[in-house]
Amino acid sequence: MNFRSSPILAGIMTSALLSASAATLADDDWQTSKWGPDDTIGAANYLSAENIISASKLITEGKAYSLGVELNRDFPAYGTRFFDITVMEPRAGGQTIGPTKLTSTDDILHTWLGIGSQIDGFGHIGIDHKHYNGHEAKDIVATDGLKKLGTEGIPPIVARGLLLDMTAHFGQDMLEEGQAFNREEIMAAAEAHGVEIREGDVVLFHTGWLGLVGNDNQRFGKAEPGLGVDGAEYLANLGVVAVGADNWGLEVIPFEEGTGVFEVHQTLLTKHGVYILENMNTAELASDGVHEFMFVLGQPKIAGAVQMMINPIAIR
Repeated sequence: MNFRSSPILAGIMTSALLSASAATLADDDWQTSKWGPDDTIGAANYLSAENIISASKLITEGKAYSLGVELNRDFPAYGTRFFDITVMEPRAGGQTIGPTKLTSTDDILHTWLGIGSQIDGFGHIGIDHKHYNGHEAKDIVATDGLKKLGTEGIPPIVARGLLLDMTAHFGQDMLEEGQAFNREEIMAAAEAHGVEIREGDVVLFHTGWLGLVGNDNQRFGKAEPGLGVDGAEYLANLGVVAVGADNWGLEVIPFEEGTGVFEVHQTLLTKHGVYILENMNTAELASDGVHEFMFVLGQPKIAGAVQMMINPIAIR
């Protein structure tokens, strides 16, 4: 999810925490994965060679879309997260090497990994210090990297991708803060686009919210339209591998009445093992009216990472 510390967001989160349903968080069924006690990849188990071959048949034009945003110092980031890059010539004074006078530059990143376009892994969000498949934070979280559930363990995600254009569904150029979409709206949008959400899919939502970046960064980071808890449960029960949107946190903020702080994150990541994709650049797909495509993601394998910067590709 870079928005410098926001009292508004802090107030929203505190209010939502106080109103969260105790029954929802007390349900222990989620602590045992249907893929067994040793499973660490969750809904990625739905990925298969058959699904990859099927997704490849969606390519009819050979056009590729970059779903990642350009990340720079000015891109708004959640909380106190930051991004900075330093480029330098590694030799003092820029000295040349060898008879052909070789010169070179190197770069150093100073950054959080959960910034810009990103995938959230299962070590990111928990319920009372427990993560996906019942893994306890005390057993897996360490300052030098996660001992389990790190993003390096996520297999390549090659799947059928769907874009549900919620701006078209609601008849708006951009959805508003606190505007949620759930099961009913998801089903209606899918029907309007002529697509059916299936097991093994990656589902992306277009809300228009990313259009605020560079134009009104402050508004972009205070709140957002997004997915509601019922919608998250619906998608998880359909067997999707990942859910993403063109906003910084996927879910609707202010949070829905009666729900907890980032409960959509808890629902998808912690309870169902479904990956979350944030700040997805969906504008070109929406503009071209593309709703079904081949989705390809192979993220950097940094051991023990909680989240990771990504640039997925959609191919039609």
